[in-house]
Amino acid sequence: MKLSEELIWRGFHAETTIKDPKFLDEGSHKFYLGADPSADSLTIGNLAALMMCACFERHGYKPYLLVGGATGQIGDPKENGERELKPIEEIEHNKKCIAEQMRRIVGVSEVFDNYDWFKDISYLDFLRTVGKSFSMTQLLDRKFIQNRIGEGGSGISYAEFSYTLIQGYDFWHLYKEYGIDLQICGADQYGNASSGIHLIRRYENAEANVWSTPLIIDPVTGRKFGKSEGNAVWLAAADNGQGNFTPVFDFYQFWLNQPDESVEYLLKIYTVYEREKIEEILSEHASAPEKRFAQKALARGVTEVVHGKAAAEATQSLSGKLFDKTAVWSENDLKAAQSVFPCVREGISVLDALVEAGLASSKTEARNFLKSGAISALTSGNSGAESMKITDENTPISAPALLKRGKNRFAAVV
Repeated sequence: MKLSEELIWRGFHAETTIKDPKFLDEGSHKFYLGADPSADSLTIGNLAALMMCACFERHGYKPYLLVGGATGQIGDPKENGERELKPIEEIEHNKKCIAEQMRRIVGVSEVFDNYDWFKDISYLDFLRTVGKSFSMTQLLDRKFIQNRIGEGGSGISYAEFSYTLIQGYDFWHLYKEYGIDLQICGADQYGNASSGIHLIRRYENAEANVWSTPLIIDPVTGRKFGKSEGNAVWLAAADNGQGNFTPVFDFYQFWLNQPDESVEYLLKIYTVYEREKIEEILSEHASAPEKRFAQKALARGVTEVVHGKAAAEATQSLSGKLFDKTAVWSENDLKAAQSVFPCVREGISVLDALVEAGLASSKTEARNFLKSGAISALTSGNSGAESMKITDENTPISAPALLKRGKNRFAAVV
């Protein structure tokens, strides 16, 4: 497939300034994708745009990534209210974390930070160039502005009102310095990205374009995947300091538990499987839906993109065994679990291990789990792995072992 065909087939097609998608097939272009450091991890909502980025890259486009150290200090306007300003130290921390995620997933070495060019721009210079280029009528016509200042709206600060001008300047700066003439983004950023086109046309007498992808919606619930909806699935597998993480096993299980009616849509967006492969997966799934073949392929494919091939293989193997009562466990299986689950050190009491691994929020809760028989351990014995219930809070745990709380919460003992 050509790029234009693949983008449309995968569902990476919302608003765009490009009249004919075939324009994208004519030669190669430089493009950029940005993200603001609003948290110390990206989510699967951000991942959709990164997967679109990878699609462009596969077809010969050169990607440039940007983290918004400047825009992050203002905050992208929400439709329903003003954002709380984040401390500069928190923004710095978040930048480092999400830049690393973007580098790993897209496979680039450099991620721009728009603070690097905004720190030297004076307020008056910005108003004389960027501010003078936009009419208030033009800006007030934006949908998110209308929502905020219309009847029943919460109002909007001048800082957030100016956000679109800052993002527009980014596009203009990247065009001048690197010849980047295409910005890709989520559909919610289309208006902000278009501000850059206006500046490039005015000051460079040149054409640039925006291509956006729809926001990812759960086909069953109709809700967005993201922080604002309270249902975020994070790309970080461990806590970077703010509690914004989804362990690899839980990440894998999220995709594995998707309903049949969602799986084709998600396979196209979140995996790098080619069209023929996805059609093959769906055909095999249709012949025996109870085996959840498509969900397994989806979970394996997305986990490999985000966490790497080794983690995906280990998680797939462990997932199959953990829910199979007839499975035979080896010591190597238990050691493999250490790359997938939260780890606790050998020798501490099960009470401390439950809290340290996050299987209980406090020692009081851990004691309640122990008393109710919700805690068990899978350990290595002479005849293979052995499972036993644990009720004594002082029981020490030896390695390698796997602690289990309830049906699907685990921690590895190392």
